[in-house]
Amino acid sequence: MAAKDKGVKETPLMKQYNEIKRKYPDACLLFRVGDFYETFGEDAVRTSKILGITLTKRGVGSDLQTALAGFPHHSLNTYLPKLVKAGLRVAICDQLEDPKMTKTIVKRGVTELVTPGVSLNDEVLQSKSNNFLASVYFTNKILGISFLDVSTGEFLTAQGNADYIDKLLQNFSPSEVLVAKHHKNEFKAIFGDDFHTFFLEDWIYKEDYAFETLTKHFQTISLKGFGIEELKEGIVASGAILYYLSETQHNKVQHITSIQRIAEDAYVWMDRFTIRNLELYHSYNPNAVTLLDVIDRTLSPMGGRLLKRWLALPLKDAVKIKSRHQVVFYLKENQEVLQQIQFQIKQISDLERLISKIATGKISPREINYLKDSLDAIVPIKELALKSPQEAVKVIGDNLHSCELLREKIKNTLNQDAPVAIAKGNAIATGVSAELDELRSISSSGKQFLEAIELRESERTGISSLKISFNNVFGYYIEVRNTHKDKVPAEWIRKQTLVNAERYITEELKEYETKILGAEERIHKIETDLFEQLVNWIATYIKPVQLNANLIAQLDCLSSFTQLAIDNHYVCPEIDESFELNIQNGRHPVIEKQLPIDVPYIANDVFLDNETQQIIMITGPNMSGKSAILRQTALIVLLAQMGSFVPAESVRMGIVDKIFTRVGASDNISMGESTFMVEMNETASILNNISDRSLVLLDEIGRGTSTYDGISIAWAIAEFLHEHPTKPKTLFATHYHELNEMHESLPRIQNYNVAVKELKDTVLFVRKLVKGGSAHSFGIHVAKMAGMPQIVIQKAQKLLKKLEKDHSNDALNGIKSEKEEMQMSFFNLDDPLLEEIKDEILNLDINAITPVEALMKLNEIKRMLVRK
Repeated sequence: MAAKDKGVKETPLMKQYNEIKRKYPDACLLFRVGDFYETFGEDAVRTSKILGITLTKRGVGSDLQTALAGFPHHSLNTYLPKLVKAGLRVAICDQLEDPKMTKTIVKRGVTELVTPGVSLNDEVLQSKSNNFLASVYFTNKILGISFLDVSTGEFLTAQGNADYIDKLLQNFSPSEVLVAKHHKNEFKAIFGDDFHTFFLEDWIYKEDYAFETLTKHFQTISLKGFGIEELKEGIVASGAILYYLSETQHNKVQHITSIQRIAEDAYVWMDRFTIRNLELYHSYNPNAVTLLDVIDRTLSPMGGRLLKRWLALPLKDAVKIKSRHQVVFYLKENQEVLQQIQFQIKQISDLERLISKIATGKISPREINYLKDSLDAIVPIKELALKSPQEAVKVIGDNLHSCELLREKIKNTLNQDAPVAIAKGNAIATGVSAELDELRSISSSGKQFLEAIELRESERTGISSLKISFNNVFGYYIEVRNTHKDKVPAEWIRKQTLVNAERYITEELKEYETKILGAEERIHKIETDLFEQLVNWIATYIKPVQLNANLIAQLDCLSSFTQLAIDNHYVCPEIDESFELNIQNGRHPVIEKQLPIDVPYIANDVFLDNETQQIIMITGPNMSGKSAILRQTALIVLLAQMGSFVPAESVRMGIVDKIFTRVGASDNISMGESTFMVEMNETASILNNISDRSLVLLDEIGRGTSTYDGISIAWAIAEFLHEHPTKPKTLFATHYHELNEMHESLPRIQNYNVAVKELKDTVLFVRKLVKGGSAHSFGIHVAKMAGMPQIVIQKAQKLLKKLEKDHSNDALNGIKSEKEEMQMSFFNLDDPLLEEIKDEILNLDINAITPVEALMKLNEIKRMLVRK
């Protein structure tokens, strides 16, 4: 925003603005001027568009003319979230001194830099979602990654290859990603343009600097206690995050008490395609219902965030999974206990974010009362859990901290109806400070004191209409109407003359005024000091409150699973050491909730192992439910390994360590790749990463290319999976019924089809998986149901008959030679061509065909009759 010409003199205000703006060139600077936050130049143009506020000009007609847009300072919480959600980094520049106390320009400085990934503003944050800031560190082979939610204090790190980092970015959906400037292009090439990125100087991503930054923050000499000392790349990424916090003026971060490793080998592997295809918590269709939408019955913000984490990272440890199942079973069998726990959880506010606000000093008196009320609500939960015969529930009860001293301190220090800001007053309870109580008494008794003076002086002087009032110019005064002017005592001092009255002051009023105004100022000072002391004292309880928040979140998730099981008749899956997956009458958890109330969901059995039925080849028409069966199998496994009950009659399964899906043909044309190329890339990724406990779901592989290419590729992939030493469990859905022949030579491939009933002119989808292959495709029936023009349907049926008649590698050549055969036999009365034309005409529905279709049909018959 520098002036256009160095010879042009800047105003003092713009000079100050330009100096601060130079320090924050990448941020939108909200510059406090009086009661407004102003933006200038390009910032003003962007801000006016995002916020829909008026864009004006400052210094119109001069060389210093610049764009200007602003809003009242008290509207910051309304406008700031909109700027941040639009992806802007916002520097809030406040007045650092009282304008009345200076004769020169007011001192100003940036008090906070709010970015998409670093925000404590309730309007920016979503209660049931984390707001992660991520950092990615590149080396030759291994990448480091770190995630921090500054609003909750959760700090996580990991490292691995690009695929693993990609999966984590998909799972955690960070609001902002930090990357070294040197790797800007590399990040975009691997991970795309979907993330808000900010590029830091390369020197920040150095191992020594990161180690020093982390140990200094945690006040430790090593990182062994956090179990991350071997994650060199992860440490570097984490150090960059802490650096960024200090750069954005977030220096009060004692609520970040630990850093956790995301252990790759502890969770089920799902690549980004699987996460996308199964629509776990995101969907490309804005109206689609995700799995999270259906299963989330959590009642607290902490529980909602943890449930999303559990969904992103299903367990592989059978002991931990069974422990969750046991809690759900106990709560399901003891629904009175469940209801009591749920009632108490509803009373609990967002403990993680409240205690984070304590650490950062950005908490209100009312929010501290929310903290106390939440801790009060935990006490009955602790008592219930301790009485439980279920061991895992009892452990939660043991570990919950009752925080008695903390609750008592808040109760005795703050008024129950404490205000939303300390400046509004009356936050501190009576009895905390004797001086405060005395000053309040003076302040509150003022009305009676003035009324007494008014009555006394009225009687003494005989002025019945005498009135005492106050204004900001000369404080308390006595107003006397002109009709009584001659009764005014000589010691009163005249201060103002009005049309109908005179205003006077007295020594007594001046003394009282000093006392009252001094009391109010002193009251504010004492309340502010006592409140700050309380906040600092509460900060010593950060760790126990965070532990409580985590335990309540776990209990909330397990209660959510229980409620889900009760409402939808889910059953407890049996986890064993086998390599089998045996689902009896499994249902799709999302689809069954979308059906009309009177329409039952058609449940299906799925059995897979690595001995007799490793690969199920599912044939059947489109729309028959093949994809639903594939997806529901994956979702049942996922729910089971999250610790939830599952939508089925029964499930017995060995642990699954990886889930791969290749569902449908998804384009990536924006990155220059064809549908078929994307399909092959995703399939190659699966084939190169399978294990003996993998679950592979392949849907319509090969349909992105020609029919015979597609059949060949699908056949080769199925054979590869069958012959692979790991024998991964596979569901292979295809419309190529030619693949049914594979089971004759490959014993662990079994044919199934999704049953349909053929009626006279259509098909009825039964959606039941039955043993045996599909005899033929029903694509033409589906096209007819979709309303395809009759002429197209007839042509397709005619070609299909020809193809089925000549079913061989030469089928297409047979179609080409059709014209020659027709020409040779034209004048023969028994000519098949005449029979064919007769059939064409007789099969026409004259009432249904349109004039255009009739002309097209006539033209087709004409072409059939034309000779060379």
